[in-house]
Amino acid sequence: MTEFSVRGANVVVVGAARSGVAAARLLARRGARVTLTEQRREVGTEVRQLTADGVELELGRHHPETMERADLVVLSPGVSPTLPVLDVARDRGVPVISEVELASRWVRGRIVAVTGTKGKSTTTVLLGRMLEAGGRLALVGGNVGTALSTQVEQSTPEAIHVVEVSSFQLELTTTFRPWISVFLNLHADHLDRHDGPEAYAAAKARIFANQEPSDTLVVNADDPEVLRLTRASRASRVAYAVAAPLDDGVVVDGDAILRRTATGDERLVPLSAVHLLGDHLLSDVVAATAVAHRVGVSAGAMTAAVDRFAGLEHALEPVGDVAGVRFINDSKATNVEAARRALESCGRQLVVIMGGRFKGGDLGALAPLLASRADAVVALGEARDRILDAYGAVVRVVEVESLEDAVRVAYGLASPGGTVLLAPACASLDMFKDYAERGRLFKQAVGRLREAARTRVGTS
Repeated sequence: MTEFSVRGANVVVVGAARSGVAAARLLARRGARVTLTEQRREVGTEVRQLTADGVELELGRHHPETMERADLVVLSPGVSPTLPVLDVARDRGVPVISEVELASRWVRGRIVAVTGTKGKSTTTVLLGRMLEAGGRLALVGGNVGTALSTQVEQSTPEAIHVVEVSSFQLELTTTFRPWISVFLNLHADHLDRHDGPEAYAAAKARIFANQEPSDTLVVNADDPEVLRLTRASRASRVAYAVAAPLDDGVVVDGDAILRRTATGDERLVPLSAVHLLGDHLLSDVVAATAVAHRVGVSAGAMTAAVDRFAGLEHALEPVGDVAGVRFINDSKATNVEAARRALESCGRQLVVIMGGRFKGGDLGALAPLLASRADAVVALGEARDRILDAYGAVVRVVEVESLEDAVRVAYGLASPGGTVLLAPACASLDMFKDYAERGRLFKQAVGRLREAARTRVGTS
């Protein structure tokens, strides 16, 4: 098979976010003539430093003339493939691919790809730690951490690339073929980008589209939509479940995660080693366990990795108490399904901070949960009015202007012994750089609230 080459080719990278920068640098080092085009005029130092690698920067707009010269176009995940200027390249038959598709053509190690609507980052990071504990060379990245393009130079035949892949990354893949693909769950999301739930599901299904029977597809048997969508896969299948009864698969039974077969059960990870909040995070642990077992990691190594894993920042992250009120940061809950899981994991007497840029889905589906578990909802961002309309009839909704105000107001509304939960059900981009910035600012606001409470106690 001829190795993919870009030497001497004119390659246009669209979007100067993390993945675009990584792709541009990789392409330049592989001998391409690279133009990185970005709609923003103001970019950071990392982008400007690309000129030292010979990358031409085109800032302020995407020029059609640039697309007319292109032999290949690579999109950052944040750039919509329906961008009109891309038609200039497509009309000439020029391939338009994603950064993860580009990098996958050059990695020499095996790829384990993880997708789903919720839980990708937790599963990906934990799986990487399990593989490391088992003595494997694991390189973790993709939609979490570093772009796959940054791993190409480190890639060896022994390496296992554990890659979180979003629908944005998958929708422009053509040859992407993971050794093991993992499909965690499927719920409506990113409907502001995809043309309906079917298009979103089709993008997700690209994860297994090129797999063969020698590859493995790990599927969540608790999710009917995952089972329906993956029926067409040619890959060998490994099922896992927290609730569904399985005769063959990785399951939770009694006090442990087990590998169940017709000949008996193999104990893999005791539940006492799992220190995460919520059944959906337990499901992510089971998914990672299923993959690690398939790779050949010992039960002892898996258990050690799980026992040391306290979860990810911004994913049902305990922030601490203020005068008996618990605060939990789930800024990664950027869609309705993720918010539902957060609500189910945090008990009752909740004050829920919600809002941001709505991505689609049925906000009303959360109304029964909020009616039974929440004392109030604090709404902010672009979706404030939507949230008031969806929940005002079942729970008190208070609208605020800032996250700082949201934390202060939520604390005032919370019952003694209650919980303030940041579970936005919306993207962050109306007010913040990303969900991580939103989560960090939430934690800082809680810290200031705690300090103020201490000061009041100290002076009383």
